Amino acid sequence: MTEWMPDLSASDRPRYLAIADVIEADLRSGRLSVGDRLPPQRRLAERLGIDFTTVARGYSEAHRRGLVESRVGQGTYVRALPRPDRETVARGQPRRADVVDLTMNLPPEPDDPALIARMQAGLEAVGRDLVALLRYQDFGGAPADKDAASIWLGRRGLVPTQERLMVTPGAHAALMGILGVLASAGDVVLAEEITYPGVRSIAAQLGLKLAGLPMDDDGIDPDALADACRRLAPKALYLNPTLQNPTTLTIPQRRREEIVTIARRFGVPIVEDDAYGFIPAQGPAPFAALAPDLTWHVAGLAKCIGAGLRAAYVVAPSARAGWPFTAAVRTATVMASPVTVALATRWIEDGTADALLRFIRAETAARQQLAAEVLAPDSFRTDPASFNLWVPLPAGWTRSAFIGQMRSTGIGVVASDAFAVGVTPPEAVRLCLGGPTSRADLRRALEYMAHALSEQPAVASTYL
Repeated sequence: MTEWMPDLSASDRPRYLAIADVIEADLRSGRLSVGDRLPPQRRLAERLGIDFTTVARGYSEAHRRGLVESRVGQGTYVRALPRPDRETVARGQPRRADVVDLTMNLPPEPDDPALIARMQAGLEAVGRDLVALLRYQDFGGAPADKDAASIWLGRRGLVPTQERLMVTPGAHAALMGILGVLASAGDVVLAEEITYPGVRSIAAQLGLKLAGLPMDDDGIDPDALADACRRLAPKALYLNPTLQNPTTLTIPQRRREEIVTIARRFGVPIVEDDAYGFIPAQGPAPFAALAPDLTWHVAGLAKCIGAGLRAAYVVAPSARAGWPFTAAVRTATVMASPVTVALATRWIEDGTADALLRFIRAETAARQQLAAEVLAPDSFRTDPASFNLWVPLPAGWTRSAFIGQMRSTGIGVVASDAFAVGVTPPEAVRLCLGGPTSRADLRRALEYMAHALSEQPAVASTYL
């Protein structure tokens, strides 16, 4: 088709709203079809004779309405028109929610035109050296990338030497490399009894025995840790210590010190998955700062900048410890994507990463406040800085019944089975706040869920 050009002359609304209005009208009239690619924002701004930020804001408004989707490196594409809201089926019951995925624990996506423009400017700057970035690179990151990593990690109080610091293709690859170096098939690795499901999958792939440790409100129980170290001779202790996925707890400073004392006594390395460590504005010092000689620190960028930015900074306990890790991850992945790493470096150096982190914090706080308004008090566990809620189900509900009922309405949540290690999964679910593109979508899903939880399953099934 001829490149789309909106006619804004008939609208007296702000131009950014007029752009979104025309996209919707043209989709309804057939002038635009599902899958059509819209013009790049800068080109459209030039053709319309308006500011780039106005076009960016218009595309963001269209995205908020569910009219378009952005595909990294490809552009903006037209989606099918959103389905109209279903009517309330009974007095006092909220309308059924459209499909809302609350399963993936990812940060909210930015919708501020100025911030998006800033991100795109960084991508364009990186693209000017694209040919060089398509070549093979040394594993672990170039000195400039390690310098940027040091700047970023410095926000967590970490100042590793470059010999101990490696840039890897995401936290999963890093965790698999670390656990593959520390343990062999059949060895025991300790973890929280309710833990991140990714480490369960990694342990299964490596043939490791994952042993769960009982927890209280401060994290793993120190006495249980000491007992497991005596009985099981574990090769490592895996922890997700800040805004833990899924319970959202953060291990306080004193408990961290107790854990370090026990791990040091038994010579057990700590694998610190610090995926959410940057999200709280203030928090306890990481294990890598308390026991740098004992800790493997993994700082992924997916949760604090963007889920698609698959890069992670790894700090090894020593340069020597990093050698076999480097060999293992290089064999499995060759290297982190130079384009991705260059973009991360650019955003850290020019302040875009900090701006994204500020946005994520602010939007997460707003979504947490929304959840507090909609859901019954004391019906869930969370932290104001966390992307997710941990929801113990009320009497009468089982996790399988609740998951099934939610799925029938297009609401996705995750049962506790995915997180349990060596214990009977509790009747609980995790629901994530960052996935929905708008707070309005999130509110509809939460309202529907709140109503379901206020009823017994037999009653809820009449409208779910």
